[in-house]
Amino acid sequence: MYKNESAENYLETILILSKTLPVVRSVDIAETLGFKKPSVSVAMKNLREKEQITVTKDGYIYLTQSGQEIAEMIYERHELLTNWLVSLGVNKETAEEDACKMEHIISKESFEAIKKHIHLKKTK
Repeated sequence: MYKNESAENYLETILILSKTLPVVRSVDIAETLGFKKPSVSVAMKNLREKEQITVTKDGYIYLTQSGQEIAEMIYERHELLTNWLVSLGVNKETAEEDACKMEHIISKESFEAIKKHIHLKKTK
């Protein structure tokens, strides 16, 4: 499994922004995450070097196939864990914060077991 929480957060943010914006730029990521643009630029350089994003000459950021896969995995975990915690009675804000931490450390096996459990409960 991919083990870089910061990179995963950036990839997830690019994915989320790409759903609502025509193009994603470093400034959009900085504003969303509350980071300074130079910090985001360094992170984008690292993601480019890992071939998880491409950046056009105009500064538009796109996920590569491997970046997309990681982003979608983290986003799915985030959404499922948040909704699950809320259904257990955790307030939405706390559920979001906890899910954001859990999505990076939970094993694939444990996540799949939780997902299966939730889907089984829905079909009953």
